[in-house]
Amino acid sequence: MKDSGMGRWGAGWVALALMGGLWGGCGSSSDPQNQQNQTTVGLEDQERIEKGLVISPVALNLAGLDRNLVGLGSYIVNAQGGCNDCHTNPPFAAGGDPFQGQPEQVNTANFLAGGRAFGPTIVSRNITPDAQGLPAGLTYEAFLTVMRTGRTPDGALLQVMPWPIFAKMRDADLRAIYEYLRAIPAAQPGGMPAPSPYP
Repeated sequence: MKDSGMGRWGAGWVALALMGGLWGGCGSSSDPQNQQNQTTVGLEDQERIEKGLVISPVALNLAGLDRNLVGLGSYIVNAQGGCNDCHTNPPFAAGGDPFQGQPEQVNTANFLAGGRAFGPTIVSRNITPDAQGLPAGLTYEAFLTVMRTGRTPDGALLQVMPWPIFAKMRDADLRAIYEYLRAIPAAQPGGMPAPSPYP
């Protein structure tokens, strides 16, 4: 067998250097202040983060937020969670319903603002940021409790929201969803009004 001159250790150092370069590029930003606020992510999440930032149907306000978490949250909300299906009324803009063979166009005016009825008593909530920038008026700790237990702050048990699925997610994924919801614009529900924010 011919020796390549690198040997086993040389190849290992090259691999480490490449991985270091890739990891070092994760979450980089030209804004030094923003760079300090970035969460380190693995290579498995980097592609989701970048795709999430591209597919968000609404403009994002990243000021003071972690770009990586917002991007990952967008990916989960818009490519995996189907949150728009229930929390936007109607989910698609006129002429943009893919279920009718039309090119997809999300209803950005009412994006995630709730107001969709499920029977006579259940209406999806507005999960956009309130005046204090809290999604659905919830702190992260309250949001995490709702997602893990299905219980709202007033003790009601969510009936339509697939919280048993979300409850199994990593803490980092739930934090990413929350940060994405902080980055989207506040909106008002389309159709019927959404329930008032949690007490």
